[in-house]
Amino acid sequence: MDTSDPDIVFDESGVCNHCHHYDSYYRNIYPFNLTTEKRDIELSKIVEEIKSSGNKKYNCIIGMSGGVDSSYTAYKAKQLGLNPLAVHLDNGWDSEHAVKNIELLVRKLDIDLHTHVIDWGEFRDLQKAFFRSSIIDIEILTDHAIFAVIYKIAKINGIKYFISGVNYSSESTMPTAWYSGSKLDAGLIKSINKKYGTNHKLKTFPTVSFMTFLRDFPGLKRFDILNYIDYDYQKAKQLLIDKLGWIDYGLKHYESVFTRFYQGYILPEKFGIDKRRAHLTSLIYSGQLTRDEALAKLEQEKYEPELLRQDREFLLKKLDFSEEEFAQYLTEPGKSYTVFNSYTRLLNENIWLKAIIKTGAFIKKPFNKLFKLS
Repeated sequence: MDTSDPDIVFDESGVCNHCHHYDSYYRNIYPFNLTTEKRDIELSKIVEEIKSSGNKKYNCIIGMSGGVDSSYTAYKAKQLGLNPLAVHLDNGWDSEHAVKNIELLVRKLDIDLHTHVIDWGEFRDLQKAFFRSSIIDIEILTDHAIFAVIYKIAKINGIKYFISGVNYSSESTMPTAWYSGSKLDAGLIKSINKKYGTNHKLKTFPTVSFMTFLRDFPGLKRFDILNYIDYDYQKAKQLLIDKLGWIDYGLKHYESVFTRFYQGYILPEKFGIDKRRAHLTSLIYSGQLTRDEALAKLEQEKYEPELLRQDREFLLKKLDFSEEEFAQYLTEPGKSYTVFNSYTRLLNENIWLKAIIKTGAFIKKPFNKLFKLS
């Protein structure tokens, strides 16, 4: 990590706050702090609990992107005898490799798949609104929609457990300055859409309500299965290749064309951020990579020139951006998400609590009647 994180602090030995945070927090967090034997016991208990819960056809739900983490999560779920319903969000940006990986996984693991196809016209307008907002995390839209669809499908099917691919081994480091609050923040999406979108009222885009945002998916228990095993990112990738014929698409999260262009080009060009630093740092912490190996990887070209040219051309055409519009976007200074109304800001500033105390009628009134999002 370096000063592309504006909040980074180094001690007298040159060790940064991210390293200290990992040592003081992640090494002591449950279940990461358990021995392998104890984690195995806890994993068995949770698996049995999931098997005995709810829907007889599906005892859990998983998200499936075609990437390493979600693919290995599906593999482990089936290996442990669970019967998941897989949910995929088709936002129009899946790479060819991602589509093939999903097809392979559901066929070879015998998993039922629900694909939610986003209305492209509305989603394109939302994405362009987020570009115009100039906030750093324009991926919030997709992440939020994935959570919203998973919650909805789980509720429809009476599924009580969400098996997540989130893990500490490869995702422990991410500076707060590199993202824009909570992925569950529909208020931010609505605020940016109202200011910069052309369709000011969302009709089809999946969102999570404010009360769900507060309670973090009530009735749907999240289980981060990869934290209960010795998850090695490269070994998991090789297993998927050898056993399932899974296709390697390159760097972390590059299964999406949009994510590939966002992380590989937009972040470094507009914000001076190379997200590989955080991803590689996490692998150093978990002992999967040495610091020298990580530095050598940073020296490698992150975006093959011809692929970059193709992705740029594809993105501009698909989003109906002119070269002039995109060039202007890249040169405009970034904005903090806090300049927009959002659920996260309302919570941080205790505006919601003041409104509850003042009105005494929070549970009777819709959120948008109490707080004006603009």
